[in-house]
Amino acid sequence: MEALGTLRAALGWLELGLPEEALTELTTLSARERMRRHALELRLLAEMEAQRWNAAADTGRLLCMKEPKEARFFIHAAYCLHETGDTLAARDWLMKGPAALMNDPLFHYNLACYLAVLGERKRAKTHLDRAFELDESLKETAQADTDLEALRGVE
Repeated sequence: MEALGTLRAALGWLELGLPEEALTELTTLSARERMRRHALELRLLAEMEAQRWNAAADTGRLLCMKEPKEARFFIHAAYCLHETGDTLAARDWLMKGPAALMNDPLFHYNLACYLAVLGERKRAKTHLDRAFELDESLKETAQADTDLEALRGVE
């Protein structure tokens, strides 16, 4: 029961926009409790919010290994890797995800970003088009996304 209170407190800190406090709260859990899915998910969100990209990439990959069918963990882990500057690793990690990713607009959008940064413009455009087919609202996001600079004007 104590672990549940700690998780709630950590979530509360996150909701207040205080990720460092959330991370501190999570450190009070036992080692066993810290490795459970809900604690890891909160840690990942807090690390991402705090822009602790290396730690978040590690936490995200750990979640992927624990929950290999959970597509969003692959999206998060890859995004964190990209934010560390390792776009190649981000692309490769994203491609390891479950088949369910093929119908996820963020999979295609993020993959387009990684491919564009890596200079694979044609493949990037294909994935970006697929992302827009699945979720047209991503077009607005794409207009300001610097990762997609290489695709501006590409048909």
